[in-house]
Amino acid sequence: MISLLLEHGADPNIPLYNGHMPIHRVAYHGHILALEHLIPVTRLDAVKEGGMSPLHSAAAGGHAQCVEMLLKADYDPNFMLHPRVRCNYDDERRSALFFAVSNNDLQCARLLLEAGAMVNQDPINCLQVALRQGNYELINMLLKFGANVNYYSRVNTTHFPSALQYAFKDEVMLRMILNHGYDVKRCFDCPYGDSSHDYAPWTTSIIKDLVFCEVITVSWLKHLSAQVVRMMLDYTDHVSFCTKLKEALEEQKQWQEICHIQRNPRGLKHLCRLRIRQHLSHLRLRSPVFISFLPLPPRLKDYIRYKEYDVYSRGSMVNP
Repeated sequence: MISLLLEHGADPNIPLYNGHMPIHRVAYHGHILALEHLIPVTRLDAVKEGGMSPLHSAAAGGHAQCVEMLLKADYDPNFMLHPRVRCNYDDERRSALFFAVSNNDLQCARLLLEAGAMVNQDPINCLQVALRQGNYELINMLLKFGANVNYYSRVNTTHFPSALQYAFKDEVMLRMILNHGYDVKRCFDCPYGDSSHDYAPWTTSIIKDLVFCEVITVSWLKHLSAQVVRMMLDYTDHVSFCTKLKEALEEQKQWQEICHIQRNPRGLKHLCRLRIRQHLSHLRLRSPVFISFLPLPPRLKDYIRYKEYDVYSRGSMVNP
């Protein structure tokens, strides 16, 4: 039918009121044959004027074959939604990758990333969406392509990078973000220190710049505080605990081990690893490919990357 309409002069470049063109509709619904007909006759400048790529539509519909076909036809994986289109979404999403990640769609996300999709372009970080969904494979893939573990959420902002909020109860996710350069020291940067933590109680209003000790000591997380802090100590040198955090930790079974670590000098090997990671910077730590090219023995590369704490990879090998 589409080929017949095109033969009789139908214009595939006339958008609807919402900016959708025929190519958007067929991509969203996964009509491969129709897409083959429309790709050669659809003008890229018309797509640009519409403010939305058919890649967005294909990713939104979850059609990997359509995504692959559009990428082969040179559609840009980093085409961002026009502001007038973004305003239709509460999260103000921009990228086709965000649509794929929101759908928990590994196949579409992988195709876009391998085609060069940038992973940190949306107001709400794609990694945040994957962490919220708890999809280990998707999280791991985003991290391998450079997802920023030190992003800050635009809602209910915290003094520490927001990724941690989704990993408190999951050792696999916690180790994943810590191994990829999560800024642990921000968690122990409490303005109250040894002073009293007197502040207004939590309300339903938006809380700005919430510090770590206030979050980890709420009733439903307090029992995890020592477990989380103990893991964090693997990624830092000496840190100071504020009074509020210390009171919570003292009640936990890991407290004696934490005290032992805090009272004794850290090993030279550990301190050297921290120093190397500091010089690599968070940007390079987010790229395992960069570390693989360093002129170092494989065992040393693995040590720098905290391979001994790569719980996700160990689980993947046990359960392929």
